[in-house]
Amino acid sequence: MTAMGADVAELAALAVAVAREAGEFLRTGSDHALEIATKSSPTDVVTEMDTAAEQLIRRRIHERRPADDILGEEGGGGAASGAGGVRWIVDPIDGTVNYLYGIPQWAVSIAVEVDGVIVAGVVFDPCKDELFTAIRGEGARLGDRPVQVRECHELGQALVGTGFGYAASRRARQAEVLTGVLPVVRDIRRLGSAALDLCAVACGRFDAYFEQGLNLWDFAAAGLIAAEAGARVAGLRGAPPSNRLVLAATPGIFDALQELLAALGADEVETHDSASPLSYFA
Repeated sequence: MTAMGADVAELAALAVAVAREAGEFLRTGSDHALEIATKSSPTDVVTEMDTAAEQLIRRRIHERRPADDILGEEGGGGAASGAGGVRWIVDPIDGTVNYLYGIPQWAVSIAVEVDGVIVAGVVFDPCKDELFTAIRGEGARLGDRPVQVRECHELGQALVGTGFGYAASRRARQAEVLTGVLPVVRDIRRLGSAALDLCAVACGRFDAYFEQGLNLWDFAAAGLIAAEAGARVAGLRGAPPSNRLVLAATPGIFDALQELLAALGADEVETHDSASPLSYFA
């Protein structure tokens, strides 16, 4: 598979190299005092390291591919890639609050989009030195090892990850949904990084994950990784994954969990969707 004069494997290799460099930069800088600002709410923080890491990622990508678009959490970016175009979708620190508090559960996420389709995804966890990768149609890997979702066929036996948004009204609604899910599943985990939660589904550490309010950079790379590992990744009521809801689950429980979340109205809050719905994980 090629795109704009580059093999997708070459694009993926560049994403790996850049994610590793950014991850090491962030890991070594995590003990320093950080300048902190807020974004959408007082609980939605950005550190100077988010901005510096994204600048590093942009610089490295444009050194090799100056014509490509880059959509980043901190620096913004252009529209979806057009015909033959390549766009990089970057979250320099997925799990900024964890990073700020010294909790070793955060990651660098980089996805490569060609013609509106995610063709490669990289999620690097510097604290554990774990590298999750996927190329569309070629499966998912943790380091050099192929990974697949766990087999789980009963919702009552499912370990389910989730997360909460930053707006108070959304968090209150998510808590209501959680009270309907928790009695039905084995247990719930909330670890604070959407990208790593989706990768946890991919490698069998979770059976499922759902969250409302994610942006494209939160789930573009890890959504592909989960899908390539055998997870079903979608929204509710036939919708693709989007800001309204992202659900990833091993196939044996996907339908039951999707039905439960729809009945609970897990996607039914007012949203301000900054990322287009995606169809390429279906």
